[in-house]
Amino acid sequence: MTNSIYQALSELEKNSGSAALCTVTKSEGSTPRHVGSKMLVYPDGKFIGTVGGGDLEHRVLDEAWMAISDGQARLLHYNMADPSRGDPGVCGGQVEVFVEPILPPPLLVVIGAGHVGKAVVHLAKWLGFRVAVCDDRAEFCTPEVTPDADAYYPVTMDKLPDQIKIDKRAILILTTRGSSVDAAGIAPLLDSAASYIGVIGSRRRWATTVKALKEKGISEEKIARVHSPIGLELQAETPEEIAISILAEVMMVKARATGMPMKGRVVVSEQ
Repeated sequence: MTNSIYQALSELEKNSGSAALCTVTKSEGSTPRHVGSKMLVYPDGKFIGTVGGGDLEHRVLDEAWMAISDGQARLLHYNMADPSRGDPGVCGGQVEVFVEPILPPPLLVVIGAGHVGKAVVHLAKWLGFRVAVCDDRAEFCTPEVTPDADAYYPVTMDKLPDQIKIDKRAILILTTRGSSVDAAGIAPLLDSAASYIGVIGSRRRWATTVKALKEKGISEEKIARVHSPIGLELQAETPEEIAISILAEVMMVKARATGMPMKGRVVVSEQ
């Protein structure tokens, strides 16, 4: 069974799938399974292996599905003595299960494959993201012209949600060629679950886009989801410098960091 789980993990990595790996890390006294027992849980409810069956396993399954959803590992402790106290069994022992979410790298979609878009694609791939490129100009949206991406979508951006699943870990970077393109296609993206939506350009350009969106009836709440002008203030000029600025902001938002210089940072001693 363990070999099957390892094979399934290999398939998950190959197919950019999601699951949670549950492993018995501690077993004292009489318990259903020994240390090292594993169960791989899929988002659709299927699973391979077992950590003990019964109520114990049902509780671990619930935690596994939550781990897939929130991306957080958890260490679970269970007494197996008295169901009247809420214990998941009567074996008499104690068991500990580590639940680890197995998630693919976040998807970063670059919309607009001009000079800056190409630089963002290259740097994002180097940083470990899964990268997709979208451009309504089919000649720009190819591996030959814009290398390093994992997928290419030569469609207008409003059609993008029909092409790929934009989940709550997805990051959308609009490096488009003008406000008119943004105003025409961004509305469906604002309805997506994306964790970050950024639009390149000046404050004046974004103000023009906002005006057009409001005229279409797009709410302030949806418009406020957008980061624009995009990126951290680095006085960036070249496409490569701008890409660094953009992805630095993405990393900052993703990690809920401050973006402040490390020099002068006050560190509180734990001693």
